[in-house]
Amino acid sequence: MNESKFKIVNTNLKGRSLVANKVIAIDEVILEEAPFVCSQFSWNKAYGYLACENCMLPLETAEQNVRRLAFDPSIILPFPESDPVIHLQQKFVQCQECSLKFCSTECLEEAKFKYHSIMCHALKPNQPFDSINEIWKKMHYPPETTSLLLILRIFAMVKLQPEYLNVFGEFCDRSKNDDLRICHKILGKKFSEQLSNLHQALIQLFQGEEILSRFLTVEGFTQLFTMIGTNSQGIGTSPFANWVRNVSELQSLSEKQSKELDEFIDTVYATFDNTVGTFLNNEGSGLYVTQSKINHSCKPNAEIRFPFSNSKLQVVALREIKPDEEICISYLDECQLDRSRYSRQKYLQENYLFLCDCEKCQEEVSQADETSDDDVNDGDDNMDTDDD
Repeated sequence: MNESKFKIVNTNLKGRSLVANKVIAIDEVILEEAPFVCSQFSWNKAYGYLACENCMLPLETAEQNVRRLAFDPSIILPFPESDPVIHLQQKFVQCQECSLKFCSTECLEEAKFKYHSIMCHALKPNQPFDSINEIWKKMHYPPETTSLLLILRIFAMVKLQPEYLNVFGEFCDRSKNDDLRICHKILGKKFSEQLSNLHQALIQLFQGEEILSRFLTVEGFTQLFTMIGTNSQGIGTSPFANWVRNVSELQSLSEKQSKELDEFIDTVYATFDNTVGTFLNNEGSGLYVTQSKINHSCKPNAEIRFPFSNSKLQVVALREIKPDEEICISYLDECQLDRSRYSRQKYLQENYLFLCDCEKCQEEVSQADETSDDDVNDGDDNMDTDDD
């Protein structure tokens, strides 16, 4: 992390913010950061998306990935040397106690130090953590937005290293009413009963753990959900996408080979549309100590990228950023950014509990308060799972 490029400041309006210390050029990396804690989504893992338990590096080759997603074991990918997973497979390891898979001994040892030494036996089938995870999966169906495993890892980390409480405390700055609103968005209309059931199960599991008592009160538990709901960063890794990126950079291909390769890639993605739709990646979420302090703008000057095929992120400048200018990313995807000011404000208010006052929103302040055509009934669809 190159802190000389930015500083963290506190303001009355936005709270903590990242501000440039110097001129930052377009495409310059502002920040690289591994998550303080991350976890793959529960259903994503259950459906066979193979990733390192610690860093979410893909654990299947691009060819294995394509065959699984396309339901076609006959597919053969050309240029296998462009698949980075093939070159990493010899480093893959399993935990000797629970058989969970990691991309390397280093990742396994890091996981043991931070949380896995506590979670290991409890994650086996029919053991406490596994049973609670099954309760969670019945509450939170795909598309997923968070994971109970992330909460369990937080508990394990605090139990092993009590000083981590101070780090997690940095993420919590919402009111009690805000906490309940975020829980509603995550769990759906029946969130009170669902949250109570999950809360009671966790109380039974961690009964007598004094260090975790602040998280096991009703208020502390809802605050924990809010911390994750408003601060976590989505993570996606894909062995096929890595292969596509690498083969697209091959310089030795003839024009005919390049055309055939493009057609092959298009065909594979068309097949995915019919078999798995948008569920292409190993998906999860994580908490990043510094990245979480970057505020939103509907006209961002930076974006988040995952160039390392794992959970380590980069914040990269989209244009030149001047000294003392705030560094901002977008909390909205490209489609949401194209919607009306009213639709953007509505989504941000419901999911992040603030109204945006960025340059783009100020320019569009005269727009009528009307929802974009493609935004009708979109408010709760991403998180409400009551109909499943």
